[in-house]
Amino acid sequence: MHEPNPIDVLAKASGEPEFREVGVGPWAEMHLQEPRPDDPRFDAALLDEGDRRNVLDRYRYWSVEAIKADLDARGRHMFEVAVENWTHDFNIGSMVRTANAFTANRVHIVGPHKWNRKGALMTELYQHVVHHPSIRACVDDWHARIAQERTEARQRIETAQTAAQAGVLSPADAARELVYARHDLNIAQNAKVIAMDIIDGAVPMETYRFPERCLLLFGAEDRACRRRRSSWPTTSCTSANSARCAPSTPVRRPP
Repeated sequence: MHEPNPIDVLAKASGEPEFREVGVGPWAEMHLQEPRPDDPRFDAALLDEGDRRNVLDRYRYWSVEAIKADLDARGRHMFEVAVENWTHDFNIGSMVRTANAFTANRVHIVGPHKWNRKGALMTELYQHVVHHPSIRACVDDWHARIAQERTEARQRIETAQTAAQAGVLSPADAARELVYARHDLNIAQNAKVIAMDIIDGAVPMETYRFPERCLLLFGAEDRACRRRRSSWPTTSCTSANSARCAPSTPVRRPP
């Protein structure tokens, strides 16, 4: 029989618990004096069996769909992440998990539909994950959505101005709506695709001012995303430890 590791011995003698319970048990056990809730956001199986997921306490017993909808309602950040999946890299899951931790607007998987989910630790369930067969398809989708956002912002500006002139909106309400609409238009006009890559002429990501609306594109581990970036306007960034980020023009609205 092996002697116990001295660190294990000291840890047990420290007074710290050997096991910290994660989550909550069945509703009936945890809330003895309370009726079973009928909130549609709650998941019946989790109420019966308990919720041991790694989620915020306010989401205990909630279904995946309800949590995802609440994150959308609270507002996700406007940046998006695209990852190439041609070689089934092991780090794709960790990138999806990190994007979820920062409440990215979307995550795009480029290439084969099946990807290595192990590192994601189930966080992909709460994230909008979109699949694309190629980089071109991913970037075209981005261009189309940015163009739509610009169109909608311009329409809101026109509607507010018309409503103000017709007396439908008060001057204060019209001014407020114009501020919001022009802000959204400015964000869409300055949207960029940013390739996180090692390339000559790039600038450090630590000092680069990222636009609020951007698509961060990560290539495969073995070949990055350099082969296709010359066909559409991008910026290239990376950390000072490895590479840099090259300035370029904003994403242009398709004709």
